[in-house]
Amino acid sequence: MSFNELGLAEPILRAVAELGYTIPTPIQVQAIPAVLAGGDLLAGAQTGTGKTAGFMLPILHRLSTGPQVRNAAGAIAIRALILTPTRELAAQVEESARQYGKHTKLKSMVMFGGVGINPQIGDLRRGVDLVVATPGRLLDHMQQGTIDLSQVSILVLDEADRMLDMGFIRDIKKVLAKLPAKRQNLLFSATFSEEIKDLADGLLNAPAMIEVARRNTTAETVSQKVHPVDRDKKRELLTHLIKEHNWFQVLVFTRTKHGANRLAEQLSKDGITSLAIHGNKSQSARTRALSEFKDATLQVLVATDIAARGIDIDQLPHVVNYDLPNVAEDYVHRIGRTGRAGSTGEAVSLVCVDEHELLADIEKLIKRKLPREVIAGFEPDPTARAQPIQLRSQGGGGGGGGGGRQQQPKRAGSGASNGARRAPAAPGAGGGQPGRGPRPARSGPAPAGGPSNGAARRSGGRGR
Repeated sequence: MSFNELGLAEPILRAVAELGYTIPTPIQVQAIPAVLAGGDLLAGAQTGTGKTAGFMLPILHRLSTGPQVRNAAGAIAIRALILTPTRELAAQVEESARQYGKHTKLKSMVMFGGVGINPQIGDLRRGVDLVVATPGRLLDHMQQGTIDLSQVSILVLDEADRMLDMGFIRDIKKVLAKLPAKRQNLLFSATFSEEIKDLADGLLNAPAMIEVARRNTTAETVSQKVHPVDRDKKRELLTHLIKEHNWFQVLVFTRTKHGANRLAEQLSKDGITSLAIHGNKSQSARTRALSEFKDATLQVLVATDIAARGIDIDQLPHVVNYDLPNVAEDYVHRIGRTGRAGSTGEAVSLVCVDEHELLADIEKLIKRKLPREVIAGFEPDPTARAQPIQLRSQGGGGGGGGGGRQQQPKRAGSGASNGARRAPAAPGAGGGQPGRGPRPARSGPAPAGGPSNGAARRSGGRGR
C-alpha cells in the first residue's frame, strides 16, 4: 500500500513525497483511515513506529478540506489541539505539522515552558488552526484568558501514559472541561495501564482500537547487552567503551538530574564532549544540547527519562543505560531511541550489584534474558553486596549510581488489558519501516533540533 491509497488530499501527499516517503508504516496504515473517518481512536504504539504522522496527516487533511472557522475576535480559530508530555516532543510534533502541511494554508504553533509567554499570545491573536502544547503552559493561557478553545473539534493526547506518569491527569481534566463536548478524541499510548483505561473510558466514545505491536516489546533492530560492573567503575567503563569503539552520538540515561550533570562533567574531563539535558536546565540550554547532539558536534548527550521524550534522531547508533530505570517499561522507551526506521542500533546497560532486581524486572517484562559481557579490566567484585539505591543517593557518593532511586512506584497494571478488543496489526504494510513520520523508503526528515527556529519555536510553558 502507498500513501496515495489512503485518501489524503493532494497538497499533503505532495509534501510527503517531497520528504521521500512512499510506503506507510503499519500504524499509519490503520490510523490514517480511522482518523479520516472522524471517530475516536485508542492506539497502542511504541516510540519509533511513525505514530506522529499516523495522526498528523489525517488531521491536516480534515482541517485543510474543511471550512476555516473564526473565533469571537475574528481571528482564525483553533480546531485541533495536541497535548504532549514534554517540550521536546511538542516541538517535534509541531515541526511535523509544518512539514506535512507546507502546501496548505494551515497555521500551527507550539507552546511549552521555559520561554516567554508574550510571543505566543501574539500568535494566538493572529490566529492558528492547530496548537501543540504541554499541559502546564496551556493552562497558563487558559487562566489568563489568552486562548480560545471553544472551536476545537479534534483533540490528541500523545504519549498519554507518560503524561499520567508525570502527574498531568488533573491538568488534562481541566483542559477537557473547557473543550466542546462534540469533538474527535485520539489517544496514543505505549502502554495500557489501569490509569490509561480509566482515562480512555471517560474520554473516548466507541473508539476504534489499534495496536501495531505487542506491548513492551523491543525492536529486533536493536542489539542489547549488559556489562556487569562495580558501581564505582561505571564512569571509567563508559569512557573506555566510548574511546575504545570510537562511539559518536551516544545517548546516555541516568536516574537523576544530579547524576546527569555529574556524569556529563566527568566525561568532559575525560576528553569526551558531553552535555546534560533534564527538566532543571533552561530551555536555551536544552535546545543547544539537542541541536549539537543532532548535528553530531556533541559526542554524548546525558539525559533523564523525562527529558529524553521527543528526542528523535535518524540512525542514532548508541543508547547506554548508565543507570537502569526504576520502571521497567522505561527501558523499552529508552532503547527505542535507537534502531528506528529500520536502521540498526545498540543498547548497552551498565549494571552493578545494586540493580540486579531492576534488571530482572526488565527481563521479565520483555520476556527475554539479556546477554552479559564482562569487559576485561572491569570485572565486578563477586563479593560485593548490594546497597539500597536510595541510601546511596543520599550520600551522593558511589560513582556508579548516577544519583539515587527516586520515590517513584511502579506503574500498576502496565500490561493490563484496556478492556476492549483491539484490531490486529495490518499484515504486510507494504514494507513500511517504523519511524517518527511516514518512514518507509528512507529514514524520516531530520527533526527540528528543538524549539529554536520557525513557528515551532514560538513557544513557552511550564516544563512540568
